Amino acid sequence: MANRDLLSLLGIDLPIVQAPMAGVSSPDMAAAVSEAGALGSIGVGATDVEGARRMIAAVRARTARPFQVNLFCHQPATADAECERRWIERFRPLFAEFDAAPPNALGEIYRSFVGHAAMLDMLIAERPAVVSFHFGLPTAEAIAALHAAGIVLLATATSLAEAQVAEAAGIDAIVAQGWEAGGHRGMFDPDARDDRLGTMALTRLLAGSLDRPVIAAGGIMDGAGIAAALDLGASAAQLGTAFIACDESLADAGYRAALTSDAARHTAMVRAVSGRPARILANRFAALDATTNPTDIPAYPIAYDLGKALHAAAKAQGEHGYGAQWAGQGAPLARSMPAAELVGVLAVELETARRR
Repeated sequence: MANRDLLSLLGIDLPIVQAPMAGVSSPDMAAAVSEAGALGSIGVGATDVEGARRMIAAVRARTARPFQVNLFCHQPATADAECERRWIERFRPLFAEFDAAPPNALGEIYRSFVGHAAMLDMLIAERPAVVSFHFGLPTAEAIAALHAAGIVLLATATSLAEAQVAEAAGIDAIVAQGWEAGGHRGMFDPDARDDRLGTMALTRLLAGSLDRPVIAAGGIMDGAGIAAALDLGASAAQLGTAFIACDESLADAGYRAALTSDAARHTAMVRAVSGRPARILANRFAALDATTNPTDIPAYPIAYDLGKALHAAAKAQGEHGYGAQWAGQGAPLARSMPAAELVGVLAVELETARRR
């Protein structure tokens, strides 16, 4: 499918997708990006049905243009009370440094979209233009129902095998998430072998192997990066870290300060924050992960329950180093400005790069 065909399918003017980034993107950001001609996005994987409905309504109050709604499709967590108890005890001294105590128990704070009938019913009723999936795919019945409602479907893949599964399931376009990308790896199985394919190699591999358009993601921060992705066969590029410093971002002051400092030059793929591999700024949580055996970490998102509690305790004492400061390897190139202005800058940079 040609680039222009994907743009028509998504209803956008520019080959630019703002990554959903649950907890960081906002309805204001999504609307601003969509109004500027790209595809704005909201991540609803960390909220419930009514929360997701409110977020969709908030975007629609600001724009009539298409936007993307992203959901998590991880396998429900298997609780392990003893593993979780040891994890809590390991962190107890850290909590004490901030005059706090860890939770007495940990819970599965996010529900997967897999088998979530109420969330599916809400999406069919609201009919956002685009729905996307991270960590895997929902059921075949859910995919069929969303398609029947006229919704375009995207899914993240970190390998050719995952992309082929998504293609066979009828997904309309594949987001090729390279190893450089910030935030959670979209791996279907976080315990499977990860070949750590970079964005360049993965995009080229998928573009040459699939009968679906490919959206390149990972380390892309400017128009030159978008142009390179298109030259590799992608039909569009998805940018996440590039939007974190924007005015409409929900990133807190500590996160923004780290992103615009020398700290942005160092990122790490960690598991201790949430229980799944994710790229983060090399903060204190990342340093802790480096000394952690992955088998000691509770399942996602149970581990995230403790990670969020530690961040809250530390932040209350002025320490931001235990935040989930997700960022890709292109983080030093982040720019602070309104989201619509950034889309305009990216469009000019892309046009300049394509004229060379």
